[in-house]
Amino acid sequence: MEHKQFESLRDTDPKGQLYRAWQLKELLRTPLKHPIGQATTELDRWVFRASRSRIPEIVGLAKKIRRRRPGILRTIRPGYSNARLEAFDNRIKVTIRMAYGFHHVDNLIALVMLRCGGLDIRLPQPAI
Repeated sequence: MEHKQFESLRDTDPKGQLYRAWQLKELLRTPLKHPIGQATTELDRWVFRASRSRIPEIVGLAKKIRRRRPGILRTIRPGYSNARLEAFDNRIKVTIRMAYGFHHVDNLIALVMLRCGGLDIRLPQPAI
């Protein structure tokens, strides 16, 4: 659906910049799907195409990616996403909202450690 809409946009955009920017955005996702050897090649190919796109925002992004290339490849190498980090970040934010009104920051830190520390505390159940 989305691809068809952008295909129709290609004909209406006079310079075609929006369509090319969308294509480059989609191509930037491909290095994450490949092993490190192929990801390196894909990333270099993307930087080459983006730096010649004549879209100022994309050219700026290509410069940043070229500058930070070793760090990006170190991130791709293990094949992990940042989903786990985002989950912990969300859990900590929810805990901070729960701790509204605590008088000491030590209590907040203890609550975060309790929720994110991996302890499985079972409360005693009443015998029925």
